[in-house]
Amino acid sequence: MLWWETLLVLFGILSVLLLAGLPAGFAFLGINLVGAVILMGGESGLMQVVRNGVASITNFSLTPIPFFVLMGEVLFHTGVAMRAIDAFDNLIYKMPGRLSVIAVVAGTVFSAISGSTVATTALLGSLLLPEMLRRGYKPSMAMGPIMAIGGVDMLVPPSALTVLLGSLAGISISGLLVAGVVPGMLLSVVFVGYIVIRCKLDPSLAPTFDHVPVHGWARWRPLVVYVTPLVLIFVVVIAAMTAGWATPTESAAIGALATILVAFAYRSLTWDNLLKALMGTAAISGIILFIIIGATTFSQILAFSGATNGLVALVQGGELSQWSVLIGMLLILLVLGCFIDQVSMMLITLPFFMPLVQHFHWDPLWFGVMFLICMQLGLLTPPFGMLLFTMRSVAPKSISTQQIFSAVTPYVVFGLMMLIAVMLMPGLATWLPKLLLSK
Repeated sequence: MLWWETLLVLFGILSVLLLAGLPAGFAFLGINLVGAVILMGGESGLMQVVRNGVASITNFSLTPIPFFVLMGEVLFHTGVAMRAIDAFDNLIYKMPGRLSVIAVVAGTVFSAISGSTVATTALLGSLLLPEMLRRGYKPSMAMGPIMAIGGVDMLVPPSALTVLLGSLAGISISGLLVAGVVPGMLLSVVFVGYIVIRCKLDPSLAPTFDHVPVHGWARWRPLVVYVTPLVLIFVVVIAAMTAGWATPTESAAIGALATILVAFAYRSLTWDNLLKALMGTAAISGIILFIIIGATTFSQILAFSGATNGLVALVQGGELSQWSVLIGMLLILLVLGCFIDQVSMMLITLPFFMPLVQHFHWDPLWFGVMFLICMQLGLLTPPFGMLLFTMRSVAPKSISTQQIFSAVTPYVVFGLMMLIAVMLMPGLATWLPKLLLSK
């Protein structure tokens, strides 16, 4: 078969499997088996797929993933997160839209020690949303910030999806983890500014609520006791990585150990919630590793069939400017994000996108951050955004799905603005890695 015929057949089968509701890992496994038999010589092709799959998950660069996931699982199962939320509540009780601001600030802190985007949204949604609605917050002001900050979790390290992207795309994992810090923090600041301005212009969005003011040390003590250790964990993980004291894997292990010790110091760690955290970590990590097997072998089958080289040569021979190609790639990611999950986006596009990144000599970190932002937007865009479904699961039945879509719209716009800003100003993504990782 010609390369484009192979491409149509493989993606046709893939589309049918995904539309049938088959998980991405199993869908790609099915494609790999068919491709190995047809394109790689039957039994010998199947054996090659098995060898490649085993090699892909024994890669040392993937070992930070379970540690990052464990950090988030311990944080949520031990209830340490709720203490941090109460600390922020004492500190900013006079601010307009206080609980919405707390959702953003607390979510940013949780993002810095959690590898699970969905867990952050589920936690904040279950803890803050009922209280916000009880106090008279409009659903848009209550739900929007919670979903938006869940997307920022992908940019602020540690992030399991960032490690996965770096591994699959051949981008420095430590560099990519650091590169997302500035865009992620900027988005959090923009979200807070938007909430405060909107609530000042229209106080009915977030009615004031009587709060017994706390003054002096009593106001600051919860922040020092319950938030500072969490921030220090983030600082230690990043510092160990960027200073060269530890590899990303070792830094992740330090972060996981520190999170467990903090929970133990608060007397929140029990055998029961530790077991739940370990079981959750094993389940999530197993799914990710299974997906990596599918991704790696799928890329190799595409390369063996000539589909990758054929499509890349077609783009290169079209005499398109690099900006036209880049914008086209980002638009593809944004459209895919509306319909498929983030892992599937990586599996489908990276085999074709990374050769183009190399061809145009783009900074891989710059492109990687834009890829992450597109995946973040995919979490928030209907009809299949993961965080929209997460909010649907914790929101009252009286709130319609349309209200959930409307609530997240302004934050999607801000995400698009950040994507454009990074595209036009690469330094937003590359400045910090160059500062911290340059030797």
